[in-house]
Amino acid sequence: MYEDQTYEAILQRMMERVPTEVDKRQGSILFDALAPAAAELAEAYSQLDEMLRLFSASTASGEYLTRRAADDGIDRKAASPTKRRGRFVDGSGQPFDLPLGKRFSVEETTFMTEAKLAPGEYVMECETVGTTGNIVTGTMLPIEYVPGLARAELGELLVPGEDEEADDSLRQRYLDRNRNPATSGNKAQYRAWALDYPGVGGAQVLPLWAGPGTVKVVILDATARPASAALVADLQAYLDPTPGVGEGAAPLGAVVTVTAAAPVVVNLEATVSLNGSRTLAQVKAELEKAFADYLKGIAFGTDPSPKYAKIGALLLDIPGVQDYSTLKVAGAASNVPISVGQVAIAGTVNVNG
Repeated sequence: MYEDQTYEAILQRMMERVPTEVDKRQGSILFDALAPAAAELAEAYSQLDEMLRLFSASTASGEYLTRRAADDGIDRKAASPTKRRGRFVDGSGQPFDLPLGKRFSVEETTFMTEAKLAPGEYVMECETVGTTGNIVTGTMLPIEYVPGLARAELGELLVPGEDEEADDSLRQRYLDRNRNPATSGNKAQYRAWALDYPGVGGAQVLPLWAGPGTVKVVILDATARPASAALVADLQAYLDPTPGVGEGAAPLGAVVTVTAAAPVVVNLEATVSLNGSRTLAQVKAELEKAFADYLKGIAFGTDPSPKYAKIGALLLDIPGVQDYSTLKVAGAASNVPISVGQVAIAGTVNVNG
């Protein structure tokens, strides 16, 4: 808005207010007196332009976006810890039970037993919030000696850890909330409840799916994959722990069912010609990442079906790829249809030279 208020423009306007008979040349007393003021005013206009940008939710960032969203009751999601399954056995290979709160380490990351799932199986919560605990797995070592314990294994991911919510995610939640007001248990309200819950990365709401008063909420985790049973159970308890009696966030009379999205595994197979700057293995690795990122970006979007042409373009954008002769997406040269309640997830990626 104030991009025209430059040092030169401000100084010129100042000079025009001075009678012509006064010496205005650079180095004159008048010039040396006005130039610093013009520079400071130009800086002030620049800061004012920046403040106007930070005032709007569509262009704000960082602390300013946090404050803007908080004015409407939308808080930035804090970083949350990873939860994984832990398995414990004794010397004879039988399930081993231990008290809650026991701490174990794996790959310089510490986990603690949070809840019992089954004999010898526990929910292990990472003591470091964020995505750190999402990638570690393997044998755990007890921080303190546990008599009778022979082996401890850190297993599958139950609830992915999340880093502090990014600006783009918070901005989108803010805009969605204001453009589609969530009130009185409407469809937008259920979606907002789900997306505000830690660990949930996407949500679809199906009203009246099993008759009057029924609502189905289909969710993804923070990695845009089908939510785990643990995350589904947590959100179910938050929304409607006892069907229809209003003991959760859902209003009285609403029977809510929370489910994970149904995965549609999409495999890729391509035959490419290389330009010599990358090996086939490097091309495969970069295509796997690009393909996974693409599917994550369209999950539960307005058009969640992977597009054959888009994937072909992704392949051509991979460094080292000169061209491709064949490309099969889920075994065919066509788009992959994704229905409501489904999500496309990356399967195997085979690249031939």
